[in-house]
Amino acid sequence: MIEVLPDMPKGVTGIRVSGRLLGDELREFKPAMQELLKAGDVRIVEVIASDYEGFGPGGLVEDLKLGFGALLQHHSGFKRIAVVSDKQWVAHTLHALAWMVPGELALFGLDELERAKEWAGGAGAAS
Repeated sequence: MIEVLPDMPKGVTGIRVSGRLLGDELREFKPAMQELLKAGDVRIVEVIASDYEGFGPGGLVEDLKLGFGALLQHHSGFKRIAVVSDKQWVAHTLHALAWMVPGELALFGLDELERAKEWAGGAGAAS
């Protein structure tokens, strides 16, 4: 499941993924992502919930299409991406792929959501 999070700082979009992420859910999320990209400066807080199980049918393909499409078309717009998760594989994946991500990227624990919001909005520094 993918959902837009409320209570984000101005200019920051928050999303939460949980359970098994399906292709249909990502296709339904595409208009929200396109709206986010219109803003110019892209600042995202992505929460990967403790019950996140990975991709279900069609999920990986849709995620790659959505993600790479956004990166290629709006590369310079990405300013800060805060990933919030306690999953070790997420940390390993981010460290391996960080060079591909435009802008700044920071990893926060699930108990650091407020700090991640502040960082993505431009205040504070990540560790």
